[in-house]
Amino acid sequence: MTIQTATFGAGCFWCLEAAMNQLNGVAQALSGYMGGKESFPTYQMVCTGNSGHAEVVQLQFEDNIVSFEQLCLIFFSLHDPTQLNRQGNDIGSQYRSVVFYHNDEQLQLVRGVMAELERNKVFPQRIVTEICPAEPFYVAEEHHQGYFSQHPQQGYCQGIVAPKMARFKQQYAAMLKK
Repeated sequence: MTIQTATFGAGCFWCLEAAMNQLNGVAQALSGYMGGKESFPTYQMVCTGNSGHAEVVQLQFEDNIVSFEQLCLIFFSLHDPTQLNRQGNDIGSQYRSVVFYHNDEQLQLVRGVMAELERNKVFPQRIVTEICPAEPFYVAEEHHQGYFSQHPQQGYCQGIVAPKMARFKQQYAAMLKK
């Protein structure tokens, strides 16, 4: 068993973190920030769009149970990777679609997954997901960790996260923790 790290940005981190933490083989998924110019950014700094950071989720996963390629496919299924610097009503570079790769193998795998999605025309428009080398990861404030599970009645959670999670659970039922 090898523990690996993966980092994905798919708009607001609440949904991606909630989904990834339910996958068998994911030891931990943390909401945070990556890809900007500020050291130790805060949510308020990132929300301005001026820090350069994206809202991301960083995973620690067991590659003998869930592969990086599988995680990439799940990542692409959980958001619209054809929207530049936005996801729905969340607009700004902090909500960009991005994969921060941690080694050359991850770089090649994510390129391959994207090429296959494009070849098969899975999305009606061109994928605009950025592929960037991993940078320092800054864990988001504690109240952002497990946000959906702690606040399922919050408006954003009910309207945006809950429907995505319902589709996710149905599509990936065989891969979820028991």
